[in-house]
Amino acid sequence: MRLLISLLPVFLLLSCQPNEVSPDTTYSFLVPEHFPPPTYDFERNPVTEAGFLLGKRLFEDVRLSSNNSVSCSTCHQQAVAFADPQHRLSLGVDEREGIRNAPGLFNLAFTQEFMLDGGITHLDFVPINAITSPFEMDETLEGVVAKLRADNGYRNDFQRAFGQDTITSGLLLQALSQYQLMLVSDRSKYDDVVLKRNNATFTPAEERGAAFFNTNCSSCHTGVLFTDKSYRNNGLDVAETQDAGRSLITETESDRGKFRVPSLRNVARTGPYMHDGRFASLEAVLEHYRSGIRASTSLDPSLDNAITMSNEEMADVIAFLETLTDWELMQDPRF
Repeated sequence: MRLLISLLPVFLLLSCQPNEVSPDTTYSFLVPEHFPPPTYDFERNPVTEAGFLLGKRLFEDVRLSSNNSVSCSTCHQQAVAFADPQHRLSLGVDEREGIRNAPGLFNLAFTQEFMLDGGITHLDFVPINAITSPFEMDETLEGVVAKLRADNGYRNDFQRAFGQDTITSGLLLQALSQYQLMLVSDRSKYDDVVLKRNNATFTPAEERGAAFFNTNCSSCHTGVLFTDKSYRNNGLDVAETQDAGRSLITETESDRGKFRVPSLRNVARTGPYMHDGRFASLEAVLEHYRSGIRASTSLDPSLDNAITMSNEEMADVIAFLETLTDWELMQDPRF
């Protein structure tokens, strides 16, 4: 059972054709029983069916970009846990290359700081960065709102979602949050094993991988969210990279090269890896931790001696990481 955050009714669809939403689908936000409490304020912006559907339409609308060519879903594709499998660095309007890899989007209701450097502290404000960045959508909130106001269909959608047909940037951002809040990843094999669900058990390789992971990796990738939400330098080439990471926000040199510890949920599907997408495979990532650590003054102390790992142990860890894949999220017809 899940805890029901909103007491909104369960909205039913009239039919259930293949690839359509099931008639017992809820559009209220549900907290998985083994997850921590959400950090998002649902009292201020409760998820409703109309708000979610409006947010989905906005998420997929290229009119959020200056030349009507790029949407949020361009870089965040459901089939790969809302990441971008095609590009090391995100590509925006006119195929302008950004400076970071587009991360997967899920479990955002349990996060208080966003972006790899933690520069945004509320989910509602995250889309502003993408909309206004010259390397992404290169638009303005005013420009987006003007486009939406010219569309009578959107006026009706905002009326249904918020009780008013006046389209504002604030309501636009709230609708996008309602959609993204529903991207909850809690239906992997790992979750089944933890909850003793569906008679799921780890294979011997997955069991060995989990044991190795818990000993060597879980201090950073901790708990059911698989992140401690800290910022760490994991041994990349800090002195050579142009991306200063967390120090861009704190203006502290000791934070140079530190990035937010990502969740490892769906990690087998969200490559390429690291803030700049430099590693194409999980094998390459683990090889980095085994033999590629670069020393620097901000290097996380836990990596001073790298991680000793045999080829067999590497294969076992990858087998365990595969159990974190939430195929249901990636095939959920709501999204």
